Amino acid sequence: MRAFRAGVRAESATKRLTMRHMSELRVLISGAGIAGLAAALACGRAGLGVRVIERAGAFGEVGAGIQLGPNVTRILHGWGLERPLAPLAAFPDRLQVRSAVSGRELGVLPLGDAMRRQYGAPYVTVHRADLHQLLFDAVQGHGGAQLELASEWLSFAQSSDGSVESSVAGGRQLRSAVLLGADGLWSPVRQQLLGDGDPLPTGHLAYRALLRQSDLPAGLRTGQVTAWLGPQLHVVQYPVRGGDWLNLVVVVHGAPDWLRAANATPGQLANWNQHADSAQLRGALGPVASALQALIETVAAWRLWILCDRAPMSGPGEHARGRVALLGDAAHPMRPYLAQGAGMAIEDAQAVSLALADRTRPVDVALAAFAASRWLRNRRVQQRSRRNGQVFHARGLLRWGRDASLAMLGTRLLDLPWLYGG
Repeated sequence: MRAFRAGVRAESATKRLTMRHMSELRVLISGAGIAGLAAALACGRAGLGVRVIERAGAFGEVGAGIQLGPNVTRILHGWGLERPLAPLAAFPDRLQVRSAVSGRELGVLPLGDAMRRQYGAPYVTVHRADLHQLLFDAVQGHGGAQLELASEWLSFAQSSDGSVESSVAGGRQLRSAVLLGADGLWSPVRQQLLGDGDPLPTGHLAYRALLRQSDLPAGLRTGQVTAWLGPQLHVVQYPVRGGDWLNLVVVVHGAPDWLRAANATPGQLANWNQHADSAQLRGALGPVASALQALIETVAAWRLWILCDRAPMSGPGEHARGRVALLGDAAHPMRPYLAQGAGMAIEDAQAVSLALADRTRPVDVALAAFAASRWLRNRRVQQRSRRNGQVFHARGLLRWGRDASLAMLGTRLLDLPWLYGG
């Protein structure tokens, strides 16, 4: 990886670091998750000098599945990742919605060739660790960024000379033209930039498991996406890792006493990979369809994620201020009911790289344009995700109306041209 020159060369024409001096523009990214690596790759491809700092000392296999709609795979293909993505991903041919109680099919959305024809790119499912490794390898292979692990970002100051001075653990100071906070839901960059407090629990608990398909009975193996909808719960299953593994997520409404206890334990809300109590999950589920019950009973150990989020974005100032911008969950955490958290982070990365690649504008103007172009779309996805959670978990008359609507208009309701075509 190419070395990053941290200092600004003395007293030359760097009083205002603008896009007119592309070789002098340095982008510092805090966070090397999917948002941070996607931004590093996109900015590197745009010819910008990039440095990524990450608090963790190593990357691991922790994670679960991710669904990537054609709005996302179109970007990844544009970055030259179509061929390396293919063996890592699964390409489901349909999305099926079923009742978690009766097992009845409620609606179907064709994926596979139908998505390619309509939107010019596939709908894929992939393990989070595989997508992360794909982006990491691409950043390394491009040679346009330096990645520094075990490096904790602490604070920033926007200087009058047109730079951002970041303090890093160990007493170091890093100067850059741009600071991108891609440091996740509990973003320290956001806390200094916006000072709007911590995310709050949604009241929902996500239980996660990965199952090797060859270990499952033949009747439980699948190559499609299935969403099971029930009162105050839903379950999503789909293949990952070329179809060899099945990702399984059960989302239920949590007991208020349990959530209060978690909230009182430092760090527990921020830990999205906790050990889960299987008995507690079974109690929260109640009676479900026999096929779903059989699948859940195959899981020997669950991991738990306490879902937290923020209110939908209220303006472009939540994306960027001055020469500092927020990407992905740092800017707009998504509830997982539209499967677009990673997707919106990748869209952010593409958009910020295009804004910064415009050599005619100062950095703060470019980032303001980025924020203006992104915040309404991200807000819409956040709002739709929240609404989907209410629909998925509906009871009573709302549940009846949902099922009837899906029976009559399934494909039309499930397809989202405004999202996938964007």
